[in-house]
Amino acid sequence: MNAPNVPVLMYHHVTPAGGMIAATPDVFEAQIARLARAGYQSLSAGQFAAYLAGGDAPERSVLITFDDGYLNNWVHAHPVLARYGMRAVLFTITGWIGDGPVRLHAGQGGPLPATPDHDACKQLVAAGRADEAMLRWSEIEAMLAAGTFEFHSHTHTHTRWDKVCGADTDAKRAHIAQELRDSRETLERRLGQASDHLCWPQGYFDADYVAAARQAGFRHLYTTDPFGQNTPGADPGHIYRFAVRNQGGSWLNRRIWLSRDPFWGPRFHAWKAWKKRLRNRG
Repeated sequence: MNAPNVPVLMYHHVTPAGGMIAATPDVFEAQIARLARAGYQSLSAGQFAAYLAGGDAPERSVLITFDDGYLNNWVHAHPVLARYGMRAVLFTITGWIGDGPVRLHAGQGGPLPATPDHDACKQLVAAGRADEAMLRWSEIEAMLAAGTFEFHSHTHTHTRWDKVCGADTDAKRAHIAQELRDSRETLERRLGQASDHLCWPQGYFDADYVAAARQAGFRHLYTTDPFGQNTPGADPGHIYRFAVRNQGGSWLNRRIWLSRDPFWGPRFHAWKAWKKRLRNRG
C-alpha cells in the first residue's frame, strides 16, 4: 500500500547540552528506535521527490531532516542512525564547514568533542570559531560513505538578505542569487554533486527568494511550515516539515500519526494553524 503522505521531521541538534531546537542523545535514540520498531522507513531525498511526483513509497515512510550542519550531528546523531539502519537529509550551510581530520563520535571510546547548545554554536560562528560548532568536510564524507546522511543546500552563509538589504530590492536579489551559486558550487566541488533540494534559512522566503531558487535550479523547497501534508502530486516548492521536540518515541509516533492520517491530519493542521493565528493576534 502506498503512503497516504510522508511526514518530514525537522531536527537541528542532538547534544547532551540540550536547550533550544535540540534533542538529547538518549531521547533521539528513543525516537529513532521507536520508528524502527514501528516499521517506518526513512526515505532519501530522491525517493521523497519521486513520491511527490506521483511515485510509490512504503506505507510507513518518513523523511528525517537536519538543518545547518552542526558537529553534534556527527558525534551523536550519526551513530544512532547507523545503529538502526536509518538515514537523514542534512541541509548544510556550506560556508560554515571547514577542513581538518575526523573527530571522534559516540561509541568509539575516548573523549568526545564538546557539542554546545544552539546559542553557544551561534556565538562560536559569529566569533570566527565555526570549527568548534560545525561539521568538517571529512566528517561529511564519512557520513556519506556510511549512508547515514546525505547533504543538500541551506545556502552558503544562512543570511536573511531581506533583513540586511531592507528596501534595496536589487541588492537583496543579487545577494540571494550569489548565496545560491556559492552553495551549489561548494557542494559540487567538495562532494561532486549538488541537488535541486533547498531549505530556507530560518524558514523565510518570499517571491524574490523563490524566483532566485528556481533560477539557480532548485525545485524542491523545504519550509518550516508544519500545517500541511506532503502527498503525491503536492507542490514540491512548498514542502511541509514539523519540528521534533525533545520528547520520547511515543510522542513522536503520535505526532507522525496525526501528521499522516488522511482524515485527522488535515483537521489537526487546521486546528494548530487556528491556534497560532490566535496567539499572533494576542
